[in-house]
Amino acid sequence: MVSFLSSCNKLGLLFLFSVLLIGFNSCEGRRLVESSETQQPLQFQYHNGPLLGGKISINLIWYGKFKPSQRAIVLDFVASLTSAGKSTTAQPSVATWWKQIERYYQLAKNKNRRSSNLVLSMGRQILDENYSLGKSLTTQQIVKLASKGAQKDAINVVLTSADVVVEGFCMSRCGTHGSGLGSASGKRSKFAYIWVGNSETQCPGQCAWPFHQPIYGPQNPPLVAPNNDVGLDGMVVNLASLLAGTATNPFGNGFFQGPKEAPLEAASACPGIYGKGAYPGYAGELLVDSATGGSYNAHGVSGRKYLVPALFDPAASTCSTLV
Repeated sequence: MVSFLSSCNKLGLLFLFSVLLIGFNSCEGRRLVESSETQQPLQFQYHNGPLLGGKISINLIWYGKFKPSQRAIVLDFVASLTSAGKSTTAQPSVATWWKQIERYYQLAKNKNRRSSNLVLSMGRQILDENYSLGKSLTTQQIVKLASKGAQKDAINVVLTSADVVVEGFCMSRCGTHGSGLGSASGKRSKFAYIWVGNSETQCPGQCAWPFHQPIYGPQNPPLVAPNNDVGLDGMVVNLASLLAGTATNPFGNGFFQGPKEAPLEAASACPGIYGKGAYPGYAGELLVDSATGGSYNAHGVSGRKYLVPALFDPAASTCSTLV
């Protein structure tokens, strides 16, 4: 069933990754970065493969117990990505952050004419509150859950609750993106999927930084989560990173830097950077909500505030932040 799998977020000293591989891996997650004095310039390459283009729905598959208030955090984030969010929210916004992805599409069009602009929208929600596959999942089972969503013109996002153990979760990854094989209109075709786990009780020091004290590296005080939910705010950061990687490198032959077996993608090339001046243990200069004390760098719909990762600018060869 699976054509490609991906995994990410191996936490070591200063949260530097080492990537675990299963077939093609594109990875993303949470890590701190080396200082600018030691970091080498990245040279992104386009490998002439298709990007996700056209009208794409984001289907959310909720596995396990999530409160309605928790689901609302993610739903509002997805809504914030759409064109409607561009004119209804304050700046800097989630929509403005996502618009940076267009740089990749323009470069792809210059190389070949197969790439079309990407327009995201909210799709279906599937609730699996009864743990149909149990509370301990393998990577294959994650792909099986993802296949429950639409398998054409969609990104199927599996979100597992805090009491669900997933193969490699915390030990080697906080989330993953890849593709599987499904049937659409009687034809076998690839579909893109993402998995993100709620790390609130299992490994917040690894997967919910900077909203929790880190396990490794500099021990700066954690930031206040903008939506007052360490687990869900952490999931949003990982989801944002994985969406960027999925759009620009969905099948392992899009945009990435380094070897195909361990690629750095649009967001994973800028680990731990959320604002200007970021360095290991410090997320950068962020905005702070005067009422809640929550740290953020992007406004969303419904008055929401979010933290989104820096994205690599392939034209300037730098990590670009909103603040």
